[in-house]
Amino acid sequence: MATLIDLATTPVRELNAALHAPDAEAGAWRVLNPRGAHAVACGIRDDLGVDIEGHVGYYCAGMNQRATVTVHGNAGTGVAENMMSGTVRVRGNASQSAGATAHGGLLVIDGDAAARCGISMKGVDIVVGGNVGHMSAFMGQAGRLVVCGDAGDALGDSLYEARIYVRGAVRSLGADCVEKEMRGEHLAELAELLKAAERDEDPGEFRRYGSARTLYHFKVDNSTAY
Repeated sequence: MATLIDLATTPVRELNAALHAPDAEAGAWRVLNPRGAHAVACGIRDDLGVDIEGHVGYYCAGMNQRATVTVHGNAGTGVAENMMSGTVRVRGNASQSAGATAHGGLLVIDGDAAARCGISMKGVDIVVGGNVGHMSAFMGQAGRLVVCGDAGDALGDSLYEARIYVRGAVRSLGADCVEKEMRGEHLAELAELLKAAERDEDPGEFRRYGSARTLYHFKVDNSTAY
């Protein structure tokens, strides 16, 4: 049976303390009436399953490790920020900076994600069922961003080694981001990611983008520009 916590009567601080407790019960937790509260289910370190029944505010499931957190609604800024492992799923839309600086794990957004989705991503896998806003994967260092819809301006600006897959239209590419060949290994990788996110899109309908690797190599001819 799920452990039930109602945020209409229990402060978020008490919820998070219960989720962090060394003797926290493994298995299912249900959080009722989040009503846009910030920092819900942050910093979980154990194999817990947390279902949040409603919309959340900033930084939900930030710093997640090992837990599976599902938001049955929309999420505010920075959902799964600095996530290390585990799975975070948003059944609705996500605001800006979803998955910011995240090092690992899987973030799934069933709807749209706003600006800077995956900013400075460091190894996380992000799958967005809808569209992403401008400057998504800005300074992405490692990991994969999959966009099943369209991408806004400056996709992959100042990208390092993160991989980007987009099914729809890309409004514009950022500095040093280029379209790359979609080889068999990438189709297999993408199929795996879509399956993990419970998506049924055809990997063959996506295009791949990555770094041209010109920004982070010193060139003496450009020394006056540094």
